[in-house]
Formats: sequence, C-alpha cells, structure tokens
Amino acid sequence: MTAQRAGTLQVTLPDDLSNQLVRDFAAPAARVFEAHTQPEHVRRWWGFPSAEWLACEIDLRVGGRWRFATREEDGTEVEFYGEYREISAPLRLVHTEVFAPFPDNGSVVTITLEERDGRTRLTSISRYDSRETRDMVVQTGMEEGAALSYDRMEDLLANPG
Repeated sequence: MTAQRAGTLQVTLPDDLSNQLVRDFAAPAARVFEAHTQPEHVRRWWGFPSAEWLACEIDLRVGGRWRFATREEDGTEVEFYGEYREISAPLRLVHTEVFAPFPDNGSVVTITLEERDGRTRLTSISRYDSRETRDMVVQTGMEEGAALSYDRMEDLLANPG
C-alpha cells in the first residue's frame, strides 16, 4: 500500500455519532464533484489500487442508488451501496452509505465542496446510528483507506485523461 501524503487529510470526531474528513484539492469544485459522481472517475480513485472492480453503479438523482463492489487481492469482496438524498451540483451531495456485511449500521454522508481561487475544500461528514457504530468504522482503518483514496483522487484531478 502507498504511504499517505503527509498533512493532506484531516479526520475529526465532531460529536458522538459522526466523523468528519477534510481534504483540499487543486481543482475546481465541479471537477471534484464529477470525480464523486461519474463511474469512470470513481473507478480510478475509490478503494485500493490493487482491487478488481466488480461493480461501479451510479444513478445520480434524488432517490437513485449507487453501488461499489471490488475484489481485493486476497479474494475478499467488498461492497458498499446507498441512495442519493440530495444533489446540489457542484457544491453538495448527500447519500446513505451501507457496508454490505452490516446492512443495519449505515450512515448518512454529507459532502460539501467549497471552492476558492481554483482550489476546493472537500468536507465529508458521516453520521451513524450510534457511537458504537461510528467507533467501529473508525477502528477499521477508515482513515488510512480514505487518505489513500483521496491521494488517488488528487492524481486523477491532476491527470484527468
């Protein structure tokens, strides 16, 4: 696994039910929004680079569903899915997120993009049903995985072709 780029992702626990990720990108908000909402882009940054994509489905409309599924090098299949609740391109995206093995412990993810001078600050807040669920997610290594994925998104934004 590639080392995280120093100082690029800030992870905090703003309350008992949430985690917050903040990351700056050298790209306009519209491009960061597209990276989150177009399958051809998501495949290039989400998850581990060694994983094989099994599904990358995005029905980008309120009430539309999304689903990402990969197979890791050791054969483990990883699947996340959810439903879009709010889409305000290119500044806000709200969706549910469920890790398939734990369908009763999903979260609501609110992504906001704030652009200034061609740079964009991404803030992603995940709100869980309980502190125990939030803590379980944090303990999985979520921070390292998110940092790696956002580093890969940075590379995609720098080299879109």
